[in-house]
Amino acid sequence: MLKTYQKYIIKNFFSKFFLLTLIFLSLILILSSLEEITFTKDTNTSFLLPYFLTLINAPITLFEIFPFIFLISTQFFFIDIFENREIFTLRQFGMDNLNLLRFLTSVSFILGLIVIILFYNFSSLLKNKYLQIKNNYAQDKKYLAVITKNGLWIKDKQRNGTVIINAEKIESEYLINSSITQFDKNFQITKNIIAEKVNITKNDWVLFDTIVTELDNSSTKYEKFKFETNFDLERISNLFSDLTSLTYFDLLSLEKDYKAIGYSTSEINIQKHRFYSLPFLLSAMTIIATIIMIFNK
Repeated sequence: MLKTYQKYIIKNFFSKFFLLTLIFLSLILILSSLEEITFTKDTNTSFLLPYFLTLINAPITLFEIFPFIFLISTQFFFIDIFENREIFTLRQFGMDNLNLLRFLTSVSFILGLIVIILFYNFSSLLKNKYLQIKNNYAQDKKYLAVITKNGLWIKDKQRNGTVIINAEKIESEYLINSSITQFDKNFQITKNIIAEKVNITKNDWVLFDTIVTELDNSSTKYEKFKFETNFDLERISNLFSDLTSLTYFDLLSLEKDYKAIGYSTSEINIQKHRFYSLPFLLSAMTIIATIIMIFNK
């Protein structure tokens, strides 16, 4: 059971934390709304859309600055108990500097667990919705890509129609065991291309050991075949770089899919380590702020 003075410490610390959170959230909403208004100014949308986009994107932005919020919240906590001379009352109850440091660190760690388990996953769901809505108004929305257990899938909108690309896996700068299906503007198949290996370092892909099947079912083999797309290796890599729109369980699922096709999981590992380390980082910020406020006269 928590003692009365411990409950007071938690209440005081939480009040500073929530106050600072509201202040930073307000700043995020104001600054982000300007960016979203600029983004939607040339689109035929409701005037409420940029504010809605700002609202659903704000939590994940707030998540990124939580360490800074914890640092300042701890400092404001100590300013309050110093100005009210409550620090002397706490010491009479046996709460010396070291015990106070331990207690605040424990509170920060538990709050950090709540942040990553509840707040992060909630924020990532909103971020995912944000990206889906914004993609509908982006100029390059016609270019889509996704990685599943069935490999890499790309939808590429071209002048004469649409191209659907599927590859079993990625090895370095190559797609392995790829199929490319071309559709006309009425989404009727016009050509099918199968290649054992595809070099994707540039927009003009180089296909090796290729079989091209035309509309009349005639097939031609090529040792090398060039195919123009709107994608290169860099663009494909960047398509999957915004991992903040995925919950923790989505990250684990995506990691399995990446491994299945040989795609690098380094970005996912970094995101997972950030997830694991956040409670320790928030606790460290509390420790730093406590040391500064206690020993800085």
